[in-house]
Amino acid sequence: MVEKLIEVLGKDKVLIGSQLEARYHHIWKMDQPLKVKALLLPRSTEDVSAAMKLCDEHRQPVSIFGGLTNLTGATEVGEEEVVISLEKLNNIIELDAQSRTMTVESGVILESIQAAAAEKDLLFPLNFGAKGSAQIGGIISTNAGGLRVLRYGMTRNLVLGIEAVMADGTIVSGLKKIIKDNTGYDLKQLFIGSEGTLGIVTKAVLRLTESPKSRSSAFVGIDGYEQVIRLLKHLDGGLAGMLSGFELIWSSCYKAMTSPPALMKPPLPYDYEYYVLVESLGSDQENDRSVLETLLEQALEEGMIADAAIAYTQADLSWFWTIREDVHAFISLYEHQQHFDISLPIPLIGETIQETIHQLEQLSGVIRAFAFGHVADGNIHIIVGKENMDADLTSAINDIVYGPLKEIGGSVSAEHGIGIHKKPYLQVSRSSAEINMMKTIKKALDPHNILNRGRILDL
Repeated sequence: MVEKLIEVLGKDKVLIGSQLEARYHHIWKMDQPLKVKALLLPRSTEDVSAAMKLCDEHRQPVSIFGGLTNLTGATEVGEEEVVISLEKLNNIIELDAQSRTMTVESGVILESIQAAAAEKDLLFPLNFGAKGSAQIGGIISTNAGGLRVLRYGMTRNLVLGIEAVMADGTIVSGLKKIIKDNTGYDLKQLFIGSEGTLGIVTKAVLRLTESPKSRSSAFVGIDGYEQVIRLLKHLDGGLAGMLSGFELIWSSCYKAMTSPPALMKPPLPYDYEYYVLVESLGSDQENDRSVLETLLEQALEEGMIADAAIAYTQADLSWFWTIREDVHAFISLYEHQQHFDISLPIPLIGETIQETIHQLEQLSGVIRAFAFGHVADGNIHIIVGKENMDADLTSAINDIVYGPLKEIGGSVSAEHGIGIHKKPYLQVSRSSAEINMMKTIKKALDPHNILNRGRILDL
């Protein structure tokens, strides 16, 4: 198999043996050398196609690597597999300022896309903590969310066209720049969120927006979850479409994010049950900040909030958002962790998460549990620090977090995908009919089950 891959791609695009020692399957596991049959470094869609034709012919399992920032075990691989890393497909092909689109290869880093758009006074609004490592192909394949879903939607809302390579090497290219194309099935949606199980995204046309001229933020202290919901409605209505972020942080999490070893100091005292980080994007900095100030003053008078700190400078903005985005400082306190990104109806978040945290911290083996998230779209993250990686403890923690979701119409994955780790819990969020339909699609597009085998579904 390796000899054939070298013959098809060239020796410089196929890493084997000792060449794999500096490779790894996740950015948090750099001390664990990658053990696979070979790692391929294609430079073009045609390279990916040639590799997949050969692998399909020989029933060779293939796993796809992007920025290796996933949190669901999606890049955990076996020694019998061939890995295709898309890191060399890292070109921004075109930025069309008039159509407000950017055409990119799948290995381009999110932060590079944001910077290129900004140079043309445009915005690619997708934003999250791993923006300096995550590649757009992986972002598309998991339908990533992030900090501005409230205003701009998930990744699928920001993708106009896709080029992908199917399991048998067929290239499907639909790199259109148009928003409206109501001609039958929207095939690009097959690849967005399917975690590389139906095809390998190699290029994409991304939708840009005009860059906002103002950015206003505030940290708010709140004493009850009912007030959180009231504040969301108050700000969303008062800001008239400008509200772009509404991040909820539970008190214990806020304290951990702003205490050593975390570098950021707290903008508000540790006196409140909840903290909300608000962001609005607009066109007039002074006026927009004044509107936000007025709305917060009204919220204070009406008992929605107990305290607020407003960002008046660029340094303040950086301070506030670094607290929210850089969670590594406080999660580094715990050698062993579990991460969750669940969705649940907004009115039920307060009570459900409170009970979940209580049950987790009563469980033997759990040290602390922290909650924060994008409450305006119902997405809450839970990080559990625990004493060990015992399988029974892991399962017990999963049961506590996922247990309430089926009954209340929630989801085990808001934005990280299913991968390998969440696969046993897919039935919490999907009916048997839906799962069977997924299997039908997978079998039709990858009949030999070689592409990202074992992710999402077992066939």
